[in-house]
Amino acid sequence: MLQKTTHAKLFTVLGALAFAAAVQADDPVTPAIPGVSAGGVVIELIKDGFKGTEGPIGYSDGSLLFTETQANKIVRIAPDNSVSTFLENSNGANGLALNANGEIIAVQTLQPKVGIISPVEKQKVFAENFEGKPFQRPNDVVITKTGGIYFTDSGTRPSKDNPNPPASTPGVYYISPVGELKRLANDIDRPNGIQLSKDEKILYVANTSGEHVICYVIAEDGSISKKTNFAKLDGWKQADGAWSSGADGLAIDDADRLYVASNSGIEVFNAKGEPLGIIPLPQKPQNIAFAGPEKKTLYAVGRGAAYKIPLIAQGYKGRAK
Repeated sequence: MLQKTTHAKLFTVLGALAFAAAVQADDPVTPAIPGVSAGGVVIELIKDGFKGTEGPIGYSDGSLLFTETQANKIVRIAPDNSVSTFLENSNGANGLALNANGEIIAVQTLQPKVGIISPVEKQKVFAENFEGKPFQRPNDVVITKTGGIYFTDSGTRPSKDNPNPPASTPGVYYISPVGELKRLANDIDRPNGIQLSKDEKILYVANTSGEHVICYVIAEDGSISKKTNFAKLDGWKQADGAWSSGADGLAIDDADRLYVASNSGIEVFNAKGEPLGIIPLPQKPQNIAFAGPEKKTLYAVGRGAAYKIPLIAQGYKGRAK
């Protein structure tokens, strides 16, 4: 009887171990990318079911903020993974950035505009049209150390609710520290994520429809030149009869590596545009940001889900994004 009981307990323990191993085997894990990620580290799903997921930035208290676009609010994820509402009625905020005064700048889509959205008492509009024509869908934004603002407008696209939108006028824009608005580029099919190199001499733009991340050289007055295909994307795939890389949000780390949310996951490139590896995710990522006290955690949001990815690499501490 004792022997049978012992065997039964042994089988129970072995079964539990097998079950645990099976569960762990199903968890998404990081690939080994030298200097970036250790292999086999579990990618943690914080929460699924958000109504739109965009615009993450590392906030000053070590938390992550991102925009729940369809719910018209900004969400906060604390370091302990607790989720709360940071700001209601965000005017459809999409991309976010943090200026030197701790104010949150947002590109907004319900009434298209760019400006301070938080604190509420300091809300301010910087721009809502170019040459008298309203913006269509401001998408992403990044701020320089001197207060210059680069942002993208991805233009209009047919949808179920609006099958025949106005003619699309996508562009890359710059608001100088003194408030002057300039359109820097209007020849990108669908400009999306936007990012700066550490020294702020290179501007990166993700072209969702294109095969490459684009880069430009930045002049002292904020203008750009020397358009170049910086990195070829693995995510370049055909879907619904059209080719797209799905390139969306961009992030950099302290070694000036560029991270790109694409159809393939999070693609990582060195400062020369050479591919280093891909971090796959269960859901297609839309946007990414380093956050946390040491910025060694990469957060990814997309398709209603938010993920937390521990890395070896450290995000650049010189900007919130």
